Parts: sequence; structure tokens; C-alpha cells
Amino acid sequence: MTTFEGFGIGKSILKALDEIGFVTPTPIQAEAIPVIKSGKDVLGIAQTGTGKTAAYVIPLLMKLVKAEGTDPRAIILVPTRELSIQVGEDIAELSQFTNIRHVAVYGGIGWTKHAELITPGIDILVATPGRLWELYRAGAFGMKSVKTLVVDEADRMLDMGFMPQLNKLFEVIPPRRQNLLFSATFSESIEQMSNEFLAFPERVEVAPSATPVDKVKQYFYRVPNFKTKLNFINHLLLDEETFTRVIIFTRTKENAEDVYKVIKRKTEGEVRILHSNKAQSSRINAIEAFKSGSVRVLVSTDISARGIDVSLISHVINFDLPPRYEDYIHRIGRTARANTDGVAISFIGPEEDYHLKNIEELIRMKIEELPLPEIIDVVPLTKPEQQVIDRELDRQKRLANPEFKGAFHEKKARHVKNAFSFNQKSTQLRDTKTKGRKRGK
Repeated sequence: MTTFEGFGIGKSILKALDEIGFVTPTPIQAEAIPVIKSGKDVLGIAQTGTGKTAAYVIPLLMKLVKAEGTDPRAIILVPTRELSIQVGEDIAELSQFTNIRHVAVYGGIGWTKHAELITPGIDILVATPGRLWELYRAGAFGMKSVKTLVVDEADRMLDMGFMPQLNKLFEVIPPRRQNLLFSATFSESIEQMSNEFLAFPERVEVAPSATPVDKVKQYFYRVPNFKTKLNFINHLLLDEETFTRVIIFTRTKENAEDVYKVIKRKTEGEVRILHSNKAQSSRINAIEAFKSGSVRVLVSTDISARGIDVSLISHVINFDLPPRYEDYIHRIGRTARANTDGVAISFIGPEEDYHLKNIEELIRMKIEELPLPEIIDVVPLTKPEQQVIDRELDRQKRLANPEFKGAFHEKKARHVKNAFSFNQKSTQLRDTKTKGRKRGK
């Protein structure tokens, strides 16, 4: 389909699409909408930034037509509060000219506040698994009217250990329903989940599993240590015309705080930070300010890799590579959204070559290396930094070869060998002296 009209979409939804600026369906929308509309179970494999949410929300709105009853008729399960908020906002935009009611619920705030939102009646409930179970057990709503269940970001659900909660929910949701399972990657665990969860599904895949969006230009620089990375990132952010709206991803909360403090002092424009220790209101405000354009730079851990849908993000910078390689795809998927271009830059320390190679294998492509500009002040490695790097390199070698003992073990072995040799010589010397004394007698 080259236009949305070809799907038989109602006028109210078409008007919303026009208002948002959606003109041509993306590949996942063109593939998924007719199948979902037919009532079949669907396994959708699509990267972030491909229009996946609209691919299931549009046919869902077509199916619901108008407000009806008090209990939800469709439930959308998502792994994080950020994604719950984002999907809720997408539904609000697409349903703005209908009377369909929806609520997004998530952990981090009292469940009674969410119960109050549900009580007047809803048609679509977007929820994280834990919060959905709390509200159901508290009697805030019933499940008997549910006809469609969507599990979004299923791979992340499994990684976060939600399977036991999902199984409990599947038991109380009516079995006669349409099931939609969406994931950015297709692993053995996702295949097993789809076999248990879906009935004769139709698979919709618009790109090979774990393929980044092709409009993202990917580069990496070799940067020896933390302080040099800070110097480099400050240098890049000086170019305000190129780096107009930037997300910087770090591996840990501590790194995020350090990066935030430095660039806040030295970078033009507003800077915000996101990580799990931040209050819910602070995280929501940071995302909203970033969306509005009042914040130029957002520093974040992977907590927001799948929860931010912001257009015109010029750059994603991986200050550290993620511990989960699939998260690299989700990080860089924050840019080049809605058919725009974007750039993803990664800083690679000496201990990150191993992770870079694994990421390149996952995405089935080589990432281009660029030389570190000569203007950057390269800070020498300290002894503690070198020790951390050596330990990580040893860990990586042990992963590749379980028989590898490590540099520390080799040093210890040499030390023991030298000590043994020294003891042997000492013993021989004592024996020689003793024999000499005996001969003297």
C-alpha cells in the first residue's frame, strides 16, 4: 500500500494521520496492518524507529471503533514506564478524533492514582506487567472484555525477567483473543515464547532480525580512557549547528552523572539526565523537555533506549558500549526516525574491542572507524585505569578460552617459580657449607 486510504481506515483515524503528518505507510505498517485487521495472531519483527507502534495501534482503533463498556477491550504490555508513556502518547495522537478511551499505567507511583483513571471506563490499557497485575488484583478492572492482547518489545520483556508475570496474566485474560507479539530481535527465547503465546501466527518481518535502521550512519573512534572521552565529547558538542539534538548513552548511573556534570558546565544549551535513581517526575519532565526542543542534550543509561520517540535527534553518542549487544540497536534507533537521517557515534576504549566485534557480528556489518582528531587532549592512562582494563581483557580471554589463566595467574606462577628456584639455590648453598664444615673437622 502506498497510502493509508488503501487499508480501509475510517475518516477519524485518517484525519489524525494527516494531522500528525503521516502520509505514506512504513514497511512494517504496510505489512502488519492488513494482517492484524484480518484477526490473525501476528509475530512482528521490526527495529525501533520503523513505525511499529502505529502498525498495531491503527488496526486496533479500527477494530474498537468507539467507546464501549467500562473494562478494557485491548491491553498493550510494555517493559518500561517510559515506553508505557510513549505508547500512550501515540494512541492519544492517533485517536484524537475518536471517543476511544485509553490509559497508560506503570510502576513508580501509587497504584490508586492509576485506579482512579481506569474507574470511569477505558477501551485500551497500556501497562507494564507488574502494575497491570497490581491493578487487576485490586479489582480496578476486569479482564473478561479483553479481545486483543499486544506484547510490545518482547525481547526486552524476557531480558528483564517478566516471563513469570506474563504467564500469570495470560492465565486470567480470556483465551479467545487476538495476540500480537512484537520484538526488535528474533532469538530462540522469542521463538519459544511465540510458540506458547500465539496460535498459528503470521510472521511479519521487514528487515532481518537485529538490523539497524539503514538511515543511521555509524562511526566509532578509539578513545583510550574516561577523561579523554570527556574531552572528546565536549569538543563535539561545541559544533551546535551539527549536533543539534543529542542523546549520550552510558553504561552505568555513575558514568551518566559524571558525564552530565562535565558537559553541563562546558556545553551550550540545556542538558538533562535520565537513570533509574531519578524520580519518576524528573524522568518524565526530562523526556518532555527533550521532545519539546528546550533541551539540547540528554544523558542517559539504557533505561530510555526504548522509551523515547523524539523526531529530529541528530546524534546518538555511545559514551560506553552497552553490556547487552541488542541494546546497541535500540540506542541508535533513537535517531533516523520517521524517514530522517541520523548519526550514531561510539567511543571505543581498549577493553571494548571485544564488544565492538560482537556488535558487528550481531548487526552483520562493519562500523566505520574514524581517526581521533589531533586537537583532542589525550590524557595518559593511570595505573588503576590500566589495571581495570587488564582485568577486563583477562575476563574476555577467559570467555573465549576457559583454560586461559589470566595475567595475574601468570605473574603469580612466575613469582612461585622464582621463589622455588631461590629456595633451591639456598638449600644447595647450605648443603655445600655443611659439607665444607664437616671436611674441616
